[in-house]
Amino acid sequence: MVVGDFPIELDTLVVGSGPGGYVAAIRAAQTGQKVTIVERGALGGVCLNVGCIPSKALISVGHRFEHAQHSDDMGVTASEVKLDWSKAQAFKDSVVKKLVGGVEGLLKGNKVDIVKGEAYFVDANTVRVIDGDNAQTYTFKNAILATGSRPIEIPTFKFTERVVSSTGALSFPEVPGKLVVIGGGYIGTELGSAYANLGSQVTIIEGGKDILAGFEKQMTQIVKKGLKKKGVEVVVNASAKGVEENENGVVVTYEAGGEEKTVEADYVLVTVGRRPNTDEMGLEEVGVKFAERGLLEVDKQGRTSVSNIFAIGDIVAGPQLAHKASYEGKVAAEAIAGEPSVVDYLAIPAVCFTDPEMATVGYSEDQAKQEGIEVKAAKFPFAANGRALALNATDGFVKLVARKEDGLLIGAQIVGVGASDMIAEMATAIEGGMTLEDIAMTIHAHPTLGEITMEAAEVALGNPIHILGKK
Repeated sequence: MVVGDFPIELDTLVVGSGPGGYVAAIRAAQTGQKVTIVERGALGGVCLNVGCIPSKALISVGHRFEHAQHSDDMGVTASEVKLDWSKAQAFKDSVVKKLVGGVEGLLKGNKVDIVKGEAYFVDANTVRVIDGDNAQTYTFKNAILATGSRPIEIPTFKFTERVVSSTGALSFPEVPGKLVVIGGGYIGTELGSAYANLGSQVTIIEGGKDILAGFEKQMTQIVKKGLKKKGVEVVVNASAKGVEENENGVVVTYEAGGEEKTVEADYVLVTVGRRPNTDEMGLEEVGVKFAERGLLEVDKQGRTSVSNIFAIGDIVAGPQLAHKASYEGKVAAEAIAGEPSVVDYLAIPAVCFTDPEMATVGYSEDQAKQEGIEVKAAKFPFAANGRALALNATDGFVKLVARKEDGLLIGAQIVGVGASDMIAEMATAIEGGMTLEDIAMTIHAHPTLGEITMEAAEVALGNPIHILGKK
């Protein structure tokens, strides 16, 4: 280890290079700050390397494989459809590699210094970055913490080669013949659905009353129907007790309906939540105030209790979403630059890449009512849309939630093909203060899925064209 090194002076230090960190670093550099970003792992963080990007690549492979086998009703019959798992993995890895290279290029292009190592805070203006036997001291005016999160490991399901987190599930040596998923949240349901499309027999064990908590029951019912069609068994109100490994796989024990049951599988995917990476960084000694579950307390600019240290992403309250982290990163960087930026989470969408996809932004009807807001809500089905019919993907609906007094759009929910892309229009509409009338009067191209949004607005206004209104 280097002893007595000379400190390197910085304007802004960013710790972590995920979607929050690298965006914060770039925006800080754009405001004229001298920026260094520290990363202990691979550039791009969890999302890019072992999270949202590679999982979506595998989901895409699963869709292609499933569609190739089951398009008879459209007149397409394919025989001997084969999956080359090594090529599928190579495709996934190539997507990750391109994006990691892109992030590195963007950081360097914006004159952000990239440093490899782990950061440990000495005081509110000093950090030691340790990489193996080497260490370097940096002094900074401001710091942005974007250290992300890691999968929670429960004592009865210690991670092994066959008991894996989402990271392990993205790199199985083969497609599991049987897969048990512990936890029916975003990650578990997405990956469970993907592997079901790839041919796995999947069992999802969820402790709550339903899978995909946070989405409306009308939405999850459609997803569960799709899972059932794929042969996925969903067990709710169940408690996972433990797992035994043998030479052929695993045996999972769980309790449901007052009975203890077992299920055999090749692998177990454990997705029971994630823990913020805020430990072993010296933050307590510096005086950074912690909230519950290892999260950090921040204000509306991401500022912690130590005024020159900011925190964003999975280590602060709110949904663990990559785009939320990116947004918070921009706000923190701009706050450091003296700009009046503050976070406003009203129009942050959440997407689950199930089959079909689900997306929500703003208020649900129930949330609005709980807050005492009088609303009118309306739905339009995919089944009444020409493009959805042509795609042979008619399951789902668009639901709009508007303030009753003036028709101001305050929320939207979509379940159906393309929901992840369609929700952007709704987020824009909420951010822009649009009303139901504004949306209904916006000309949408025909035939497109986007028309469903316009049609839902017409329903809410009492003037539906392509479905019969209530009399």
